[in-house]
Amino acid sequence: MPYPMEMQESLKKVEATRKARLGKEFRRLDFDEKDEILRNYHPDFRQGGKREIPLGPNKGDLVPNELADLLSSPSRLNAGDIDLKKIDFETDVLVIGGGGGGATAALTAREKGAGVLLATKLRLADSNTIMAEGGIGAATMPEDSPDIHWIDTMMGGRFSNKPDLVEALVTDAPFIVDWLTSLGVNFDRLSDGSYETHMPGGHSRKRSHSVKDLTGLEIMRVLADEIQNKEIQVQEFSPAVELILDDNGQCAGAVLLNLDTGQYHVVKARATILATGGIGRIHPQGFPTSNHYGATADGIIMAYRAGARLLYAGYIQYHPTGAAWPEQMLGLLISEALRSQGAQLVNAEGEMFVYRLETRDAVASCIIRECGERGKGVVTPTGMTGAWLDTPLIDMTCGAGTFMRRFAGIHGRYQKYNINPIVEPILVYPTQHYQNGGVEINVNCETGVPNLLAAGEVTGGVHGYNRLGSNSLVDIFVFGRRAGNHAAEKVASIRIGRLTLAHLDDYNHRLRETRCMTEKTSPLILPDYRFEKALTTVQHIT
Repeated sequence: MPYPMEMQESLKKVEATRKARLGKEFRRLDFDEKDEILRNYHPDFRQGGKREIPLGPNKGDLVPNELADLLSSPSRLNAGDIDLKKIDFETDVLVIGGGGGGATAALTAREKGAGVLLATKLRLADSNTIMAEGGIGAATMPEDSPDIHWIDTMMGGRFSNKPDLVEALVTDAPFIVDWLTSLGVNFDRLSDGSYETHMPGGHSRKRSHSVKDLTGLEIMRVLADEIQNKEIQVQEFSPAVELILDDNGQCAGAVLLNLDTGQYHVVKARATILATGGIGRIHPQGFPTSNHYGATADGIIMAYRAGARLLYAGYIQYHPTGAAWPEQMLGLLISEALRSQGAQLVNAEGEMFVYRLETRDAVASCIIRECGERGKGVVTPTGMTGAWLDTPLIDMTCGAGTFMRRFAGIHGRYQKYNINPIVEPILVYPTQHYQNGGVEINVNCETGVPNLLAAGEVTGGVHGYNRLGSNSLVDIFVFGRRAGNHAAEKVASIRIGRLTLAHLDDYNHRLRETRCMTEKTSPLILPDYRFEKALTTVQHIT
């Protein structure tokens, strides 16, 4: 008996209602209903969950308390402790981050003839990219177009997206699928050889291209091989801890921390590309997260201290289907593709309560409402709550064997705990999945700091207030390529002046004047789960 006795009664209700629900859909929300649900239940609107940034270009903007803490913390570096005359590495382009965005930027800049150094916090490919299951959104089918993709993306972002960034995203997307295919990514195909696509939540066409439920893993396998084949220099276990400026205010590289030796290394670069990913491991509002271990908002902190402006940094995506049982899998992403294939969300009574392919912000809000105010969540033995994702409907809807063909990875994870999602539903609850906002960029990935570019989840504006499923992978490759191209094109004309970390002293001085300085230091680099953080996560769900 894989599920505890306390959950068995609810399981029987799900099984009893399954045939009646087969082939039926919960009605879609209209705009007013969605707006009301978001404002009443989405964590972005929760009272007390955010506070103002105390200084800098975005002074007064509301961001999650956990991010505000980091922005209110002094640097872990003292400017006088680093000898900037001793340069350990010098390169044309420094790429900070070893996920899909960073790898793509490095490969593209190298293709253009630039010298490249890629620095990554953990190992090359240790990133949110490698954990991505769903797929890449691109208008490659005859019934689709970039125009339709643009409209869907703008609607999903509540029309807060920067339109020119969305235009770049959807226009470049088909090329990205072909580019990855040419490198060796083995996307799922139909019997006639065409791409097999599915429709994620919020989209109006089937445009997500996947490799079973291991899409990110397959892509990063290919990109990591390509990085090695191109002999791009990679510094692993070497997170950037601060950006270096020159005496003209240009970005001129970064200080890296060697996690093995504890030594700092100075990298001088004509152009620097931030591709540091998200913030999940600071656990906004105490939520569990689907993010990898190094996702601690470092890029946002470093760029902001250097003078870059943020956009929509207060908007967080809580993916509606993070694992809620067993507890060993808490927060682990359960792909939206399962709902695309027919799995329904039902409450403890076996009742549908939301259209399975609503946008992620709305679905997450409905689950929170069902488990909270309505009291129809499934309660685990430890007091956590969740809703059922009725996965047996996949084979019932799409034919026997579909689940194993499409979702072998998810099946394998649950089998370790004697749960078979082919015949049993799985328990889910929203998990922090994506940072919708971040460093503001233009279509060339330039920030407000000269020679500092950014790509991927560290940026803001592409997705507005809410990202649609399958738009994250295409984001990192589209803007990773644009960043790499633009950096390589401009390095020949860049002249770097005297290196300085004076902006750190200035930031710390102004922070002391606000009387908001915390006792911490930032960037965080790695999370600490020894004390209150784990307790906070459990208390939030109960």
